[in-house]
Formats: sequence, structure tokens, C-alpha cells
Amino acid sequence: MKNLDCLNVLIVGVGGQGTLLASKFLGAAAALCGKDVKVSEVHGMSQRGGSVITCVKIGDKIASPIIDEGEADVILAFEQLEAIRWLSYLKKGGTVITNVQKINPMPVVSGAAKYPDNIIEVLEKSEIELVALDALGLAAESGSTKAVNVVLLGVLASKLTEVPENIWEESLKSVIPAKMYGINEKAFQQGLRCYSANSLM
Repeated sequence: MKNLDCLNVLIVGVGGQGTLLASKFLGAAAALCGKDVKVSEVHGMSQRGGSVITCVKIGDKIASPIIDEGEADVILAFEQLEAIRWLSYLKKGGTVITNVQKINPMPVVSGAAKYPDNIIEVLEKSEIELVALDALGLAAESGSTKAVNVVLLGVLASKLTEVPENIWEESLKSVIPAKMYGINEKAFQQGLRCYSANSLM
């Protein structure tokens, strides 16, 4: 994976999954490494389970926070339908890190549409690097199902090897309340360790 000299990360999920906190966590780590960071959040129908997209651009000097189609080095997806929904934003040969959890969007809940089948299989056949994992299960093992975002950041951190682990720890402390740090630190370590265990890496 590209280093922090020029890295575009698209964080996608649905309302309530903590995409903004994830972007703050990533941005804080990059800033501690001396990089310029720009973050842009786009809300869909977040109160009704709609898409929430956050762009995180990292480099020596960033002019715009927006990531256009074909510009993302990484898509960090908190739900598998969101991973494929935003796949056109990924650069050729880019990386998708996705939670395998399924969250039905409103058209599916209302019966107007069907949740797509075989999303992970479609992603596996695409010209990308794919990491698909049960981030929800790992978060639950850490003590909170709300820590899916931190698990996924742990996976991303395992690929950004130029960032020391103590930087990630300091960054996590800066965005997480002290009383929740222990659970989230465990979640981060779960994602970090998942790198070597995942056969898709």
C-alpha cells in the first residue's frame, strides 16, 4: 500500500456506524506523523440508515478534501453493500477493507428492493486487494459491537507500516473518551492482528 505521502481513504457506512470518528482517528495519526490532512463528510439519509461517506486525504500538502471517482487508494467499508456501492471510487488495484455485516437499506426494509447476493464473491473477482472480515464479531469480542470502526482501522493500520503503533495509540486516546479506551484499544488490536491471519491479504 502507498505510504502517507499521498493517501486517499474513502470511509463508507450507514448512519450510526461511526464513520466520522474513524476519519478523526486516521486523521489524528497522520497529523502526528507530520502530514497534512483534509476530511470531508457527506451525509446521506443517516437517520434512516442511509449512506454516510467520509473522505480522508493525507499528504505533504492537500488542497481539496474531496475524493472523486477513481481516486481512492483504500475503501474502508463498515457494511458490504456500501463496499460495492462505492467501488467506482477506487483506483485500479486499490484496496477494499470491508466488514461482512449486512445492514438492510430502506428500500430492502420496505420490500421495494432485494439485498444483492454474492457481494463478497463479486469483490473477490474484481482487480482489487480485498480484506473481508467479521469486524462486528471481533468488536463484540472486544466488549462493544459499536467498535466495528476501530477494528477496521486496526486492519488499515496493519498495512500502513510506516506509522508506529504508539502513534495509533496516542491518536485513539485523542478521539475516544477515557472510560471507553480499553474496549477500543482491544478492538484496534483485533484488527491489527487480523492482517496476518486473513488469507485474502
